[in-house]
Amino acid sequence: MIGDDGTQLGILSVRDAQIKADEVSLDLVEVAPTANPPVCRIMDFGKYKYEQSKKEQGGKAHATQLKEVQLRPFTCGHDLDFKIRHAKEFLEAKHKVRIALMFRGREMMFYEKGRETMGRIEETLSSVGQLEAPVKKEGRNLVMIVSPKAHSAPKKVKEEKHEAKTQNP
Repeated sequence: MIGDDGTQLGILSVRDAQIKADEVSLDLVEVAPTANPPVCRIMDFGKYKYEQSKKEQGGKAHATQLKEVQLRPFTCGHDLDFKIRHAKEFLEAKHKVRIALMFRGREMMFYEKGRETMGRIEETLSSVGQLEAPVKKEGRNLVMIVSPKAHSAPKKVKEEKHEAKTQNP
């Protein structure tokens, strides 16, 4: 039997162990049932279960998600830059990004323009991400997947602005 402060109390009967647990208003929990004799511990079982659930949730919080950025072949410059900026933010937050360029109707005639646009996006994102799946055609869409670089640390926006000011006198 182990006490609530971690000290060993020795071998006790179940009845005596339950009395000791009741004295300190805690629970008697069987920790190692297969040991000979079985090991029990005095603890707050509700608190123990809560801590276990928090540990399990902690591992899930950092899971990588797949984010998607959709655009069209005639998305103008400013809008394209805006979407690229969003993709960079996703990559800096350690998420994968799926970039889909969608063609509708007769826009399939401008397939090469779409390829050029995807090449521009790939080149721009190369500083924060690496190409996981190259540009491929899926139905009427061009699709590529970019994953974050392993060593890239997220930069703070203030540091980037400060660096820009110091470079341009």
